[in-house]
Amino acid sequence: MAVDFRLYLITDRKIATKPLPEAVRLALEGGVKAVQLREKDLPVRELLALAQELRTITREFGAKLFINDRVDVAVAVGADGVHLGHESMPPEAVRKAAGKGLLIGVSTHKLEEARAAEAGGADFITFGPIFETPSKSEYGAPVGIDAIKALKNEVKIPIFALGGIKSRNLRQVIVSGASGISMISAILAAPDIKEAAAMFVQAATVLNRLVCLDCSPR
Repeated sequence: MAVDFRLYLITDRKIATKPLPEAVRLALEGGVKAVQLREKDLPVRELLALAQELRTITREFGAKLFINDRVDVAVAVGADGVHLGHESMPPEAVRKAAGKGLLIGVSTHKLEEARAAEAGGADFITFGPIFETPSKSEYGAPVGIDAIKALKNEVKIPIFALGGIKSRNLRQVIVSGASGISMISAILAAPDIKEAAAMFVQAATVLNRLVCLDCSPR
């Protein structure tokens, strides 16, 4: 499986303006092609049921589904991948347990973490927070745009920028070298989830094309 998406939607049912399955469906209707189910406080049976529901919805749209941390749930519902945090199993252990059947994403906040994720076999990383955002305040001060530029020279796997990304700063993020963007509230907390998703998907796609054209040989 390939990392063939530009926008990586991470769920948070507590801020979504619709019930989560409906919110995810609207985001997919807007063009989102990858969703990470990240509801850490749910008991495993409830998480499994929600994961099964989202698996049905994502398959309907040909979109990828990732499960945060729970490799067992990812395997049980036939998810496309798993996303690991700093307290999760290391990616090399997940790869040994799940083989090549799962894509592995890893949350990183420092250059050293990104290098370790790639060395451990991660298929892609999220990196941030890039800008100030309440949802990521526990990870310290924003790393900023220059950190993406530096990281691009250190790792070869796709980098998804995360944290405080809005329409006003999206161009900065893409031009910095990020492969794509990870979003939570900018889409799920929007009054019109489908419209917000469509706007960010289109903007990310267009900006990536422009960057590729700027970098192509002349």
